[in-house]
Amino acid sequence: MPTVTVTSWGQAIMTSMVAALALFLGAIPKIIGFLVILIIGWIIASALAGVVASLLRAVRFNDLAQRAGFSDFVRKMGVHTDSAGMLALIAKWFVRLIVLVVAFDALGLPAVSQVLQQLLLWLPNLVVAMVILVIAGLAAKALANLVRGASAEAGFSNPDLLATIAQTAVMAFAIVVAVNQIGVATTLVNTLFMGTVAALALGFGLAFGLGGRDTAAEIVRNWYRQGQQAAPKMANAADAVKRRSEDAAPTLDGNNRSVRPAPART
Repeated sequence: MPTVTVTSWGQAIMTSMVAALALFLGAIPKIIGFLVILIIGWIIASALAGVVASLLRAVRFNDLAQRAGFSDFVRKMGVHTDSAGMLALIAKWFVRLIVLVVAFDALGLPAVSQVLQQLLLWLPNLVVAMVILVIAGLAAKALANLVRGASAEAGFSNPDLLATIAQTAVMAFAIVVAVNQIGVATTLVNTLFMGTVAALALGFGLAFGLGGRDTAAEIVRNWYRQGQQAAPKMANAADAVKRRSEDAAPTLDGNNRSVRPAPART
């Protein structure tokens, strides 16, 4: 815009109004482009969320989430949807954030776009952390069932306690890994985790070393005796699990078709 020499208050006001009007008229195409991109992107994100939810429900993702404990987590969040709907909601807002980045770039606000881009770069870490928790939940439940069954077959008096300890240990490690993945207070969480482990180890060491050496020796002897007595039972339990897996595994006939063995008659 060429420079105008102002000689009076009226000319100054008129020049300011003309400059403001020119700026407003120049921003109208950007505003229209911003609104068009926003509306089209919002519609596409909603349609994509519906497709993702339908696909996840078709592959029975909710059953997997129920076994992993992810469904309970979704219910406790207060979200009025199932696990498939939760992931579809995350996908919808991920697409909407991308749309917002493009829209604010078209509007000429790069500062807002940079903030949204940083958020978009962080969201994959959140998805990976959720996947880690789901897989860890499945592994923890499987390990708990294995420990419970093996300890019950071996004759231990507290199989549920051992299964709970195994499940809690797996989930604790998974939470630490997930927190490190999303990068939220990683130093604090790692310090607390290491401090908890060190405190437990130190507490057991002091309890056995100072106040109960004789008791600890007796407990260790009892454990050793129970271990010697339970060794044959553990071997029998392992053989039983192996036989069950072999009986449950399908075999192939001459036409390469899966054939399950007939149950044994009693």
